[in-house]
Amino acid sequence: MQKSRKQTHKPADESALLMAMYEEMLSALGPRGWWPGKTRFEVCVGAILTQNTAWRNVKKAIGNLKAAGVLDPKKMDTLDTGELARLIVPSGYYNIKAKRLKNFTGMLADEFGGSLTKLFRLPAMELRDKLLGVNGIGRETADSIVLYAAGKPMFVVDAYTRRIGSRHGLFPADADYETMRQYFTDRLPEDTQLFNEYHALIVCVGNRYCGTTPACEECPLLRFLHNND
Repeated sequence: MQKSRKQTHKPADESALLMAMYEEMLSALGPRGWWPGKTRFEVCVGAILTQNTAWRNVKKAIGNLKAAGVLDPKKMDTLDTGELARLIVPSGYYNIKAKRLKNFTGMLADEFGGSLTKLFRLPAMELRDKLLGVNGIGRETADSIVLYAAGKPMFVVDAYTRRIGSRHGLFPADADYETMRQYFTDRLPEDTQLFNEYHALIVCVGNRYCGTTPACEECPLLRFLHNND
């Protein structure tokens, strides 16, 4: 297993390094088409439900919501919390997640008339702050909604970002969420599509190659790891 490294890249080189890593992943893996969701509200719901569970379980829960005809912010807001919990059982922690969904739809109803369009008119950082003010929505979930549902440039980081970034010497293994997010934000062009694809590619690489026991020889980022030796 590769050990975590201290940051060794010169600041002037870091933007070029990140873009080179991006191009290598994109060339090897192709566009990821993430986030899967036919509507903006479906993306929001998926972002909340995917906390602490696999996406396949989220898909089952969203399928239940669609079948019940409640994958709509106004309909979900009037739905009994217990009934909502029953529909999202496949996502795990369903009672907690039902309350989080209701907190989100309640904020949307009370402050924006149930309209995502009105909510998403907020500038990116204001929108992020508004979402973080909803009980149960953390930074990764808020940033996912800003990026994937609202279509605003907000870099999303997660456990895969930490693992890949620390193994490649971009930041320490114990870097907090904001440190990691700011690392990419400060060094990449502020571009929604780039942020979207970059995060999706990191998730793909992390899932396929960068596990607890990494498969470095097969990873498209191998040459960047060796450059750090």
